[in-house]
Amino acid sequence: MISLTTGLLAVAAGFVGGAMNALAGGGTFATLPSLLALGLPANTANATSNVALLPGAGTSAWAFRDELAPLSGVSIRTLAAITFIGGLAGSVLLVLTPSRAFDFIIPWLVLYAFVVLAFGKRAAAWLHERVTIGRQTLLTAQMLLGIYGGYFGGGVGLMTTATYGLLAGHSPRELFAPRTLMLAVANLAAAIVFVIAGMVRWWACLPMLGGAVIGGWAGAHVGKKLPASAVRIWTLLVTGATTIVFFARAYG
Repeated sequence: MISLTTGLLAVAAGFVGGAMNALAGGGTFATLPSLLALGLPANTANATSNVALLPGAGTSAWAFRDELAPLSGVSIRTLAAITFIGGLAGSVLLVLTPSRAFDFIIPWLVLYAFVVLAFGKRAAAWLHERVTIGRQTLLTAQMLLGIYGGYFGGGVGLMTTATYGLLAGHSPRELFAPRTLMLAVANLAAAIVFVIAGMVRWWACLPMLGGAVIGGWAGAHVGKKLPASAVRIWTLLVTGATTIVFFARAYG
């Protein structure tokens, strides 16, 4: 049995994480620090966070299924298959990473996600004006995104949007459906590995999962009324604060 305070913290973190994912992505930056605060090792916290946020990702992907279409001649099924394989590889890599080593790795992953959040759209636009990239590069990039999504996943939604914009030449709105599906596929692959490996702490995962489902529903409704700039600023603030906390925790 867990304490009422612990359960409420897990539910609240799940609610915020689910809402953030529904609004703009970055839900990991709400759930992961909370699980670390509850005493979980970094790699176990990451695995537990992944499973807790999975139902919300699946629900979002289902909601946008009618908007799915091939990207630069590559079918969605092909991209999903590559993502699933990459997600399996990334999650196995996490299982094999010692917890102490992950403590030192994770601040750099969060910093990378923060940089992508802040500058990814501009960089993609700049590169797209100067570079023409073919189908094979898109497939390779999708595999790397799947591996990252299975290993950590923080900020991977915005990385996917920026990558698709560069390689496939689509607008962010056109990419919402395929991006959401690829995130769900990577999360599913990782969840399978994490559950089999026994890395999920269900006493924290289940209340967080419940909060994430409610937060995802609420975030989807609130998101229709909020300007995109407000959502982006909020996500940047949360990610920036999380980056500072993780660096202080690992190297302070």
